[in-house]
Amino acid sequence: FTLRTSEEFVACFGAALLARMALETPRVRLRLLNKTDKDTAPLRDARVDLDIGVVDADAGPELLTQALFRDRLVGVVRSGHPLSRGAVSLQRYADGQHLYVSRRGQDRGQIDDALQALGVTRQIHTIVAGFATAIALARDTDLIASVPERYIAHRSELFCFDLPLSLPTFSVAMLWHPRLDADPAHRWLRGCLREVCGP
Repeated sequence: FTLRTSEEFVACFGAALLARMALETPRVRLRLLNKTDKDTAPLRDARVDLDIGVVDADAGPELLTQALFRDRLVGVVRSGHPLSRGAVSLQRYADGQHLYVSRRGQDRGQIDDALQALGVTRQIHTIVAGFATAIALARDTDLIASVPERYIAHRSELFCFDLPLSLPTFSVAMLWHPRLDADPAHRWLRGCLREVCGP
């Protein structure tokens, strides 16, 4: 099977998925490709069996999707960071130096829009392409990262806090082409993913 997803998803769920698959079929080989864009052409031309990530509204009506879990953005800093002591107010959060995750290299996103609506701005110090990089930099610097909560669930070296602003939650889903929908092996793989990503 070929799955396309983020490094963060693999770091969080990969070992459990491999263990779950090995229970029934130890000889299955899994090819994990790094997801660097939202292009769904690899599903259509059979280069990828399953795509995992946040689904855009324009993903394509011919593709099938199923949500794996809901998540939300939280703030993370290194243990001992000034934000790890005391309440994280909107102003304390905004006054820090921030990491921003953007695959496309943009320099602002939904957090900046939400802050602007409250009359506050933040300083983005560094822009990175993925959450794994943001987490690594937050761990070893004084930068503040905003990342999906599931990706930092077992990271004791980080201090996690609720963002002091309201943002919508989001769904992480799997996408596949309809030609694979009834395929028994593909259905089994989707079931394994549902199990390891469940609540």
